[in-house]
Amino acid sequence: MTKKFGPATLTVATWVLAILFVFPLLWMILTAFKQEADAYTDPPKLFFTPTLDQFAGVFERGFLPYLGNSAFVTVLSTAFVLLLGVPAAYALSLAPVKGTSNALGFFLSTKMLPIVAAIIPLYVISQKVQLLDNVWMLIILYTSMNLPLAIWMMRSFFLEVPTEMIEAGRIDGANLPTLLRKIIAPVVAPGIAATALICVIFSWTEFFYSVNLTAARAGTVPVFLVGFITSEGLYWAQLSAAALMASLPVMIVGWVAQNHLVRGLSMGAVK
Repeated sequence: MTKKFGPATLTVATWVLAILFVFPLLWMILTAFKQEADAYTDPPKLFFTPTLDQFAGVFERGFLPYLGNSAFVTVLSTAFVLLLGVPAAYALSLAPVKGTSNALGFFLSTKMLPIVAAIIPLYVISQKVQLLDNVWMLIILYTSMNLPLAIWMMRSFFLEVPTEMIEAGRIDGANLPTLLRKIIAPVVAPGIAATALICVIFSWTEFFYSVNLTAARAGTVPVFLVGFITSEGLYWAQLSAAALMASLPVMIVGWVAQNHLVRGLSMGAVK
């Protein structure tokens, strides 16, 4: 009896958990198409006339500049992380030298300082170098924020590369750039894609640096969302529309790269 209904019970439990996790997102999508009056009803209104007024209101409040800032900062900081992290991960995994463990410990220690403890020095430095309220300051900070994590992740991916492949390439006369491009890169590509996706998510959703170091010109999407918290209360329908629009780029990227993400994480990042 247990064997017969075991898989069915597991399937039902899986669906229940999936619905519980996805329900807030579904409710946000539903609320985004409501009028403000319909979003405040008690009990909640499940049947209503959908409207796009909230999305139009989001654009009228100047959403596009914040979206552009987030996209610019996220893409460039992720590119810099990969540009710096891939060689570092290779050196710390396939070509280790004296002091490798110390370097890894240093990278990990940089994540132990709470960012709130460094915000005042960072604010003063930004002001002194005239990068306050500037997207380039966020790019520098997001690169430094994600680089240690990326190096640790990509190092685990590089450790999965069979040494026999590298030795065979060297015997055939391949130099280091050729080894990286033609032998190592195809093997670790899913891992690099997974690392890039995680860096994109962390950069896109980062709030603390952006809200403290930007004002009018360099604000990102999370800062824009805070604008819906007013003394009059929350505009739930419009906030849901803005949150949905802010989430769509990351959800689309995650959907497109989901195969690479699963393959990358299975290579060793979560082992």
